[in-house]
Amino acid sequence: MEWTKNFFFPLLTIFKKEGILCVTGYIRYTELFFGRCVTGYTSGEGVMMMTTIRDVASKAGVSATTVSRVLNNQGYVHEETRKKVEEVIAELNFKPNSVARSLYKKKSKTIGFLIPDITNPFFPQLVRAVEEVMNQSGYHVFLFNTDEKIAKELEYIDVLKTKYVDGIIIVSNTIKWDHIQNIGVPVIGLDRQLDPQIPSVIIDNYGDARRAVRFLIDKGCKNIAHLKGPDHIFNAQERLRGYLDEMNEHGLPVLVEDGNYNLRNAMTATMRLFSRNTKIDGVFAGNDVMAVGALKAASKLGIHIPKDVLLMGFDGIEWATAVSPEISTMEQPTYDMGKKAAELLLEYIEGKTPQQQNFIFQSTIQERETTKRKR
Repeated sequence: MEWTKNFFFPLLTIFKKEGILCVTGYIRYTELFFGRCVTGYTSGEGVMMMTTIRDVASKAGVSATTVSRVLNNQGYVHEETRKKVEEVIAELNFKPNSVARSLYKKKSKTIGFLIPDITNPFFPQLVRAVEEVMNQSGYHVFLFNTDEKIAKELEYIDVLKTKYVDGIIIVSNTIKWDHIQNIGVPVIGLDRQLDPQIPSVIIDNYGDARRAVRFLIDKGCKNIAHLKGPDHIFNAQERLRGYLDEMNEHGLPVLVEDGNYNLRNAMTATMRLFSRNTKIDGVFAGNDVMAVGALKAASKLGIHIPKDVLLMGFDGIEWATAVSPEISTMEQPTYDMGKKAAELLLEYIEGKTPQQQNFIFQSTIQERETTKRKR
């Protein structure tokens, strides 16, 4: 994104008029950074005054450019001079205007992160990884919950543009290339591939689902049901496809119900499954939240897990170990995925061209109590 000298930014100039504090004024962004970068203090008359870079420069006996160099840690400044400027900054409690600095440097040291469902415990684990990596590099993260709605996603992307973020990480099934091709900052798809043209960090949902079903088959299961996620979510589609292909390859019957990646829906779906087929001896849930729902449904029906039915989840969230019996699952390397997405975005922000733009991770079979029959 290119800024021109014709770009103007509102300056909050506060003055007293007839007992009322007033706000007015506009200046060029170059002036805003070099000469009008402000913070407030109160004068003896009770009027809010504004500390500028020039105030700091005057008190320190240096130029505004020198103060700017100290603030941005760029360019040569004698150590004694730097120390003096820093002392004056502390004395005046001067805080540079972050928006003005971003206009000048064309970097805000912030990124946006769009996730579809903050209530799903899988996503906070991704957020933690991204936030930690970005924070170590001096960046802050704007987090938005989209509820899987394209209108919200597009609205939040517009908001992020006004914040002059340096990049965006998106978990979405609806954002496509047309929506972001002119966004002006790097975009990374996480957990789900947005578009072949957009760098991404995802899991091998299809292959991992096949391994989960095969694990149950190897345990002796012949009638394995699948609780699937929403049809519009790519991950859910791939996990369903993996289940179907593995069952068909072994010549086993297919039993599918929609759990919608939701605990309550999964409980209801599991009850429907068992009412339709009393021979079910295994359940593969498309995520751990649904696996918990299946466990609760089995308990209500008097079905013992793992004695009567084996249960396998997907994701590796902490919920899977917070219930009894603890749920076996396909554990995603969630932290590593979030970390890689953040690192990839930083490379693009820094103007680099990564050798690899798309990363596919694999889950690990984490066997716990729900697939261990006592001898």
